[in-house]
Amino acid sequence: MKNILLIDTSDNKNIKVGLRIGEQEDLREQPVDQRRAQVVLPLVEQLLQKHKLNLSDLTEIEVNAGPGSFTGLRVGVTIANTLAYLLKIPVNGKKIGEMVEPHYT
Repeated sequence: MKNILLIDTSDNKNIKVGLRIGEQEDLREQPVDQRRAQVVLPLVEQLLQKHKLNLSDLTEIEVNAGPGSFTGLRVGVTIANTLAYLLKIPVNGKKIGEMVEPHYT
């Protein structure tokens, strides 16, 4: 079964983090200020705990690479690339180890 982490930090006002487990999706949205990086990982942790999963159970990551705000995209793409590299899983369908680059507006 695929366990896909979803990250969208393209919006200046809201961050979306979710899990797609098989065909079901659980998406969280949280308003943010300037501290996007401090919001994403705790949301990931909450979702994993809710579904009784560990980071090592993730099979792929999907991140919104743009267009969007410069800082927001950098945060989301950096977190996605870092987790994908550490877990040796693909991000946005790319080959394992291949990084996603943000597309700024």
